[in-house]
Amino acid sequence: MKYVLAIDQGTSSTKTVIFDDQGNAVAKGHADLHTDYFDNGFVEQNPEGIYHNVLDSMADCLSKFSKEGLTISDISSVGISNQRETFVLWDQEGNALAPAVVWACKRSLDICQRLIDEGQNDLIKRNTGLIIDPYFSATKLLWLLENDLILKGKLEAGEVYFGTVDCWLLFKLTGGKEFKTDYTNAHRTLLLNIHTLKWDMEILKMWGLEKLNLPEVCPSSFNFGSLILDFGMSGTSDIQHPSSTIPITALIGDSHAATFGEGCFEAGTAKVTMGTGSSIMMNTGSKPIDSEKGLLATVAWSTEDRVDYALEGAIVACGSTIEWIKNELGLFKDVQETETMALAVEDNAGVYLVPAFSGLGAPHWQMNRRASIEGMTFGTTKNHIVRAALESIPYQIKDVIEAMREDMGTELKSISINGGLSKNKFVMQFLVDLLGVPLNQQSNPDVSALGAGYLSGLKSGVYKSIDQLKELNASRTTQAQPQKDNKKVKNGYHGWQGLLRKGLA
Repeated sequence: MKYVLAIDQGTSSTKTVIFDDQGNAVAKGHADLHTDYFDNGFVEQNPEGIYHNVLDSMADCLSKFSKEGLTISDISSVGISNQRETFVLWDQEGNALAPAVVWACKRSLDICQRLIDEGQNDLIKRNTGLIIDPYFSATKLLWLLENDLILKGKLEAGEVYFGTVDCWLLFKLTGGKEFKTDYTNAHRTLLLNIHTLKWDMEILKMWGLEKLNLPEVCPSSFNFGSLILDFGMSGTSDIQHPSSTIPITALIGDSHAATFGEGCFEAGTAKVTMGTGSSIMMNTGSKPIDSEKGLLATVAWSTEDRVDYALEGAIVACGSTIEWIKNELGLFKDVQETETMALAVEDNAGVYLVPAFSGLGAPHWQMNRRASIEGMTFGTTKNHIVRAALESIPYQIKDVIEAMREDMGTELKSISINGGLSKNKFVMQFLVDLLGVPLNQQSNPDVSALGAGYLSGLKSGVYKSIDQLKELNASRTTQAQPQKDNKKVKNGYHGWQGLLRKGLA
């Protein structure tokens, strides 16, 4: 039996999972990752910290793999999925030139508004399928260049290398030999033309980035080089030979990896990831669709002989809302308590939490909106607030799903759910009742890692075809069914819509 090692590098941690040729997880590793959140909306990570976080997670996983009596030679290939839009700048020797700027960072709000006022948004949307927003990498790069004259000088001298987290990890894990990325990650920078799948020279020239060193852009399933295992991972001396290498055959953004892992292989199939943020992505087939409802066109996933596109609605605050309530308001100690707290009250009693901590994402794109708790009285309890926070997640997802239906002009063929909050029974039942359709849920919770593993295994021969992957997924998928009558959920959503319209006034 052959195996695939999948690295899922996320915002708050890195998971490493080794899958067998049936898509079963046989070993897992985990390492928490520190993120710096600042009062002014800046969000940063240490580039070397990201890399060493991956090494720690890999070491944990490989050690457990070894205890099962298996060896490195049993692993055919490696796939990497990663937090999207977060980027790193480095020099030719691999030294980071700035902190990693995280996707949730809002430092470029003023720059975005300036570019929009200059009339650039139509060009950006036409060429990339995206919009000018701090969510994407390039405007935050412009902020760094405007505020760091030394960095700008290095750029003008052609000494700055730019890459999203996948590219940074590939560079480090291959000993500096490889400088590549895939279509999904390159696209989220706001610098890739979605129609040609090449770096957009018109945009680069417009923003003065012609001398920026950009990686080679490749399909998600591709031969990216070899992971070198003699880089001193702690805890690995007993499980690998110093000269061991493993082919890296997949790079893909985490939400796109989840789309593939959930089996969204044809137009009309969609997935919802409920993590720190939330990404709702629906496969639109072999061509991108220009949304009229506030969604984004993006590359879903790709192999060397196929590129699938998608409509996406990105929700900025999902699990992060619940973490904020826990850490800053102290209404509970463990996230698992929220399910019981929400069910302790009959309904939300008119209390809503609008989680615009970093603005509202799709389909509203209210960049300057602030978070708020609405409708409180002296009768409001902490349970109402927690319930309102949990309800805000299905409400935002419903907004995006409705926009997708209108853009496509048809009902979605299927919706699959994954992510940490999919374990919350209150959230799942509320969501399925609100959408009014069955929701698919896999028994394997590590769907982003699975998608990266699938794409890697397709290239290395561990998996034979997409048809085989369909069969593997069907064998471990269950459905959540909506209740026949849930007027309270629908009435609650009506109130949510009115609240958002009020915010636009």
